[in-house]
Amino acid sequence: MDRKAPVTSKTGGTKTGGKNQISLDDFSEKDLAEPENLDIQEPGEETENGTGFSREKKYKNLPLVVIAGRPNVGKSTLFNRFLHKRCSITDPTPGVTRDPITREAFIAGYPVKLMDTGGFKLERESGTFDAYLDSLVVDKTLESLKSSSLILLLLEAGAPTAEDEEFIRLLRPYWNKVLAAVNKTEGGRGESDAWNYLSYGFNDVVFISAEHGDNISELAEKIVSRLDFSKVEEGEEEQFIRIALAGKPNTGKSTLSNRLTHSENSIVSEVAGTTRDVVESDFTYRNTNFHILDTAGIRRKSKVNENIEYYSVTRAIKSMLKADIVFHLIDAGEGLSEQDKKIIALAHEKGRGIIFCLNKWDTKTQDKKTFKKAVEDINIMFGHMEYAPVLSISAKEGTGIKNLLDTALELYRQLNIKTDTGPLNKALKSWLEAYPPPASRANKFKIRYMAQVSVNPVKFLLFVTRPEAVMQNYLSYIQNCIRRDLGYTNIPVQLEVKASRKKWEERT
Repeated sequence: MDRKAPVTSKTGGTKTGGKNQISLDDFSEKDLAEPENLDIQEPGEETENGTGFSREKKYKNLPLVVIAGRPNVGKSTLFNRFLHKRCSITDPTPGVTRDPITREAFIAGYPVKLMDTGGFKLERESGTFDAYLDSLVVDKTLESLKSSSLILLLLEAGAPTAEDEEFIRLLRPYWNKVLAAVNKTEGGRGESDAWNYLSYGFNDVVFISAEHGDNISELAEKIVSRLDFSKVEEGEEEQFIRIALAGKPNTGKSTLSNRLTHSENSIVSEVAGTTRDVVESDFTYRNTNFHILDTAGIRRKSKVNENIEYYSVTRAIKSMLKADIVFHLIDAGEGLSEQDKKIIALAHEKGRGIIFCLNKWDTKTQDKKTFKKAVEDINIMFGHMEYAPVLSISAKEGTGIKNLLDTALELYRQLNIKTDTGPLNKALKSWLEAYPPPASRANKFKIRYMAQVSVNPVKFLLFVTRPEAVMQNYLSYIQNCIRRDLGYTNIPVQLEVKASRKKWEERT
């Protein structure tokens, strides 16, 4: 159902102003490179386990297992345990997960789609932002149950709460596909109270500890015993263009994700910072597969727990670095900020394709003069990135989307151009003749040759006699020539200088 966000007071938690910000400066290379894999191996999780399925292969028509329950019962912890990865953010703060997160997993040797959902909440003061957002989360969770093959209802050891009872009542129409698991029973703790849940008529109740791994193998066996794998087929490894949606809060990233995928996978609200986890979705355009990464973005601290904020932003940055192309959304009514500059600088540095998306264009005067002014503002802030396309779109109304996707296809083509060494050095010779390197003894260097060492990101090595003498403006000249003459018109070109010196040259 459609809802409008409530109006909040000046003391409410929806305002994003203030001096405290999470920025790229808060993250080290170690933070961004930290491995996400968890060293967890449950019994029955080997590559081949007599099931006929293999981790080395891709499958389609997988059954969907939805993990559901009230907040803070350990849904995301269990989700991560089954995946052996930290895919969902976990924190003691209730209600961390908002958007449903879906990943492919192997459970007891069988391939499934596994979904982590937001917690079911009841007790909120009506008219507050939290109540509004909770209602969106609940709607999304209930929607996910309809398409599930199995609902893994996660409960917590102890007496059932009002939220547990209400959620169980809502599950009655799906009772034949509900499997109950009572979490946080490590070391037998709480099992005596946990038996209270049997009175609700569950066919099976498994007592587990998602954090410590107690009885996870038993739960896994129960899950696969309730699923039908007869329609699962081996599929081919498909090629996807990976698109990261980046930008400040409330620039329309989730709206654009939903528009592109023709779905409501991402929760959309008028309040900044709604998205926390990275929501991944697929769609096809012009017979090409796209994989969308809807990120939390680099957003301001508010009253959100700092740990949650930290991991949200870290994952947003990592997703951007894994993408082929970044759609950087800018609110056409607000313009650019220093945060925009930092986000884009990182994408440029890593050689990602970048498209500036002036979103919410439906709210601006749609004339060429206004657009030209917006492009000029972007070029002033990103002077070294005039190569990057600037497009006007309205994610809400759907205008400009076809042009955006056609541009993305062109950037992906450019990112994968490989120039052979022969034609490359023939072009290099003409560039050097048109604009020779400095001839003064202090700044003199000779360019021997150039080679392309990678595509996507596009990277070249320039071999010279004195790397320390090569000025940045001359490197920029070579980069611009590469873009102009070799077909890399709209993408970053990485150029690294390497020493190529003969002994006799050291004396000249």
